[in-house]
Amino acid sequence: MALADGAGCAKPNEDFPFPEIIELNVGGQVYITRHPTLVSVPGSLLWEMFTQKNVRSLARDSKGRFFLDRDGFLFRYILDYMRDQQLVLPDHFPERSRLQREAEYFMLPELVKMLAPKLSKQNSLGDDPCQSDPEELSPNTDTPRNLTPASTTLPNTITTTTSSTGGATTDVRRAGFITIGYRGSYTLGRDSQTDAKFRRVARIMVCGKTSLAKEVFGDTLNESRDPDRPPERYTSRYYLKFTFLEQAFDKLADAGFHMVACNSTGTCAFAHDQTDDRIWTSYTEYVFYRE
Repeated sequence: MALADGAGCAKPNEDFPFPEIIELNVGGQVYITRHPTLVSVPGSLLWEMFTQKNVRSLARDSKGRFFLDRDGFLFRYILDYMRDQQLVLPDHFPERSRLQREAEYFMLPELVKMLAPKLSKQNSLGDDPCQSDPEELSPNTDTPRNLTPASTTLPNTITTTTSSTGGATTDVRRAGFITIGYRGSYTLGRDSQTDAKFRRVARIMVCGKTSLAKEVFGDTLNESRDPDRPPERYTSRYYLKFTFLEQAFDKLADAGFHMVACNSTGTCAFAHDQTDDRIWTSYTEYVFYRE
């Protein structure tokens, strides 16, 4: 049974029901790989799927591609590991614990070991479920920091204000960084870039220390993706309940933050079939710092 749309280079037969080249649809992301890659780790879930003779039992999408209802973004690292049994992750990878869960699902015990949290001599990291997030430990702990030297610790800023009753009150404002990120899309027409049509920002992401994020954004901060993060830990999974960048900037300015860096990328997602209009997607980050 051949794949739809010419997915395979060689036609399968009864003894070898799978083609040499296989198309996969993993959570909406399409991957194309060789059959030997998928069966390179004996005993894994992919090995069990693509060594059976009953091909009809495997789920397929509307175009005949084999379908896996898993995280399409993280599967790229699963597939990379299947190619050479090595793990290479980008710097500051925020999805390590989720990738470990995917490795467990695909029955890759060696990859699970590679992703497992490494204990320090004091076992100070043994109970942390997400080792990829940089963390600042409590000032009362005796455990040394492994990620940031003590000499680079940012100081607190103490300001004195006068209350309505005439007395002085002390407000401790901690120094630190907050990063605001968002994805957007826009259409560029054939004739002029001035005809660009922008879509509204779908979601504004917040990265930084939990205590700082809560101080600045308060009830407008949505913590549903990381509800149990302690105040002195860092997270990259919060987002705001509103979608106006200017509102986020106003809140940061009111809290004493100022912008220190900004970067943006744009990628052409696809072109319209009947016109020359191109749909572009962009990702932008703004880094704010309070002294």
